[in-house]
Amino acid sequence: MRTAVRATGAGLAIAALLAGCGGSDAKPASGPKPQLDPPRAAEPVAAPPVKGTPPGRSVEVGAKPEGVAVDPRSHVAAVAVQSPPVLVLVDTRTGAVRRRVRLPGTARHVSLAQPGGPFLVPAETANALVEVGLDGSTRTTRVGDHPHDATALGDRLYVVDEFGSTLSVVRDGRLRAQVPVDVQPGGVTAVGDQIAVVGVQSYTLELYPGDRDDPRGEGSRSAGLGPSHVVTGPAGRLAIADTRGQALIVFDTRPRLRFRARVPLGGTPVGLAGEPGRGRVWVALSERNEVVPVDLSGAKAVKGEPIATVRNPFSVGVDTATGRLAIASRTEGTLQLVDPQR
Repeated sequence: MRTAVRATGAGLAIAALLAGCGGSDAKPASGPKPQLDPPRAAEPVAAPPVKGTPPGRSVEVGAKPEGVAVDPRSHVAAVAVQSPPVLVLVDTRTGAVRRRVRLPGTARHVSLAQPGGPFLVPAETANALVEVGLDGSTRTTRVGDHPHDATALGDRLYVVDEFGSTLSVVRDGRLRAQVPVDVQPGGVTAVGDQIAVVGVQSYTLELYPGDRDDPRGEGSRSAGLGPSHVVTGPAGRLAIADTRGQALIVFDTRPRLRFRARVPLGGTPVGLAGEPGRGRVWVALSERNEVVPVDLSGAKAVKGEPIATVRNPFSVGVDTATGRLAIASRTEGTLQLVDPQR
C-alpha cells in the first residue's frame, strides 16, 4: 500500500470538525473509534445473524456481493459478486436475474453513468474499468492501480485508483490522464460540474473541475475519522460515510465547498445511495443489519426510521424512479428488494 502522496492537515481539521472498503470479521462496534496512527482506511463492521425475516424479496445472486447501482429507466439493478467475478443484472420489479456478465477482476463498487446505462464497474484486481450495457455488452479500459470507484460527468469517466492514489480520466474508451490525489482514494462522485474525491487514508474530501482531462484540485477538507463512500444528495450537497466515526458527514458545494453537518448514526455506515429527487440519502449500517434514510433537503439533516435488512448490508442502491431499494448481503449472497414506507 502506498502511503506518501500528499501531506494534509487532516488531523487538526477533523478534531475541529468533531468538536463542532472490504469485509471484516470484527465484533460489532459500540461507538465511534478514534483516528488511527499511522492512518489506515476504515472497514465495515461484521453483523450478527438476522433475527426474523427482513421485509421485501430476497434474490440469490452469488458469493460476497458488494457494490450496487440501479438504472431508473429499465429498473435493473447491477450487483458485483466476488467469486467468480461477475456483474449480475436483476430486474428489481420481479426479482428475475436477467444476465450474468463476466468481469476480468473483482469489484466492490458499481455506479451508473447515466439513465439507460452503462454501469461502471472498477475491476480492482485487473486494474481496469468495465462499462457494462443493459444488454451485457462490455468495454474495458486499462486504468490505475486497484481502481475502486467510478463516476461519470459529460463524456468523461473518472476512476479513483485506490493503491495508485490517482484519478484516472477516461474518454471514449481511452485513458486520457492520471491525476495525483490524496492518499488512497476510495470514493468519487460527480456534483454539478465538479468531481468529489474522498481519500480513505488521508480522511479528506477534495473537489476537481470536471470539464478537462487533467483536472487539478484546490485543496482538501477533513472528511471525518475514517471516511469511505460518498454520494451526491439534493441541492449540490455531498454525503460521506464516516465509517470509523459512525456518522454521515454533509458538505455544501454551492456556492463553494463548506462543511454543513455531522449526523450521528448509532452504527457503522458503509454503502450509500443518493436519492436527490426525494431529498435524501440512504445509508447502510453494516453491523446493525439496517439501512436508514437521512433527509438532506432542509436546513437541518434529519435521520428517518431504519429498515431491517439482510445480514451485513455493505452496499445499497435505489431506483430513483420508484424508490425501491436494492441491498446486497455480503454474507448471504443475496440482494434484498424492498419498498420503503412513504
